[in-house]
Amino acid sequence: MPLTLPDRPAGGHRKVAPGAAAPAAAAPALRDPAWLGRVGLLAAAAVLLWPLLQATEFKPWALFDPEALRVSGRFLAGFLPPAHSADFLWLVARETWRTVAIATAGVTLALGLAVPLALVATRSLSVSALAGRMAPLPAALRHGARAVLIVLRSVPELVWALALVRVVGLGPAAGVLAIALTYGGMLGKVYAEILESGEPSVTQTLLRNGATRLQACAYGLLPQNAAELTSYTVYRWECAIRSSVVLGFVGAGGLGQQLDSSLKMFAGGEVLTMLLVFVALVALADRFSAALRRALG
Repeated sequence: MPLTLPDRPAGGHRKVAPGAAAPAAAAPALRDPAWLGRVGLLAAAAVLLWPLLQATEFKPWALFDPEALRVSGRFLAGFLPPAHSADFLWLVARETWRTVAIATAGVTLALGLAVPLALVATRSLSVSALAGRMAPLPAALRHGARAVLIVLRSVPELVWALALVRVVGLGPAAGVLAIALTYGGMLGKVYAEILESGEPSVTQTLLRNGATRLQACAYGLLPQNAAELTSYTVYRWECAIRSSVVLGFVGAGGLGQQLDSSLKMFAGGEVLTMLLVFVALVALADRFSAALRRALG
């Protein structure tokens, strides 16, 4: 009498009798079920992007024209070799120090604008928000602070510099003030968003027990957002170094003004040396930011 195998053994697997064919494995889907939606999104993006490319006269194939390649080759060859005379390197070192000073002083003044405006604009630091709605006066102050931040960051630092050069004259002072105004709006806006994204329970407890905005921020929001705030501040300092170079083209001093002079004199070697200095400054700022994130992490 043949032995009958159970349908469901203890292991949960169905046993197959000798000589019986194994069940066929489920065939994988040959078509992505979401392919139609993805194709539709790509088509919509192409339809929207095409008029933008036409409006900007975007023609990348012009870069590979033989005449364009010949002109580009002659232009790039003028950058070699980089200038390395002792007098020029000393000039670059002095202007580099001035550029870093402009960026650092500008960001420091920007913090003086950004921190108080961010504290006022952050809703989770409002005592009147604890009841579930904003009182008229605090709400007006909060919206007023946000409006000031919008105005400050809406005007590019180059425009601020052009206006301030007429007020304070040529030199680094115009660059410092231009960076302070624009970056004050940028830092304040992002600081407020970072603080509002934190866990508000500790902050609300401190406010309910009589703590001020500054105390609630220092003991409630800063500990959980310190790394992100520091990283963004260092990133903005790095951006301020690049901005100070651009501001030098309008007479705000620093390495940018020297770069403008070298470009006008077609001194490609000097330009290449200063560009290498820019790369080194950005690399140092990146390492500094990484070290701070590790220390605060």
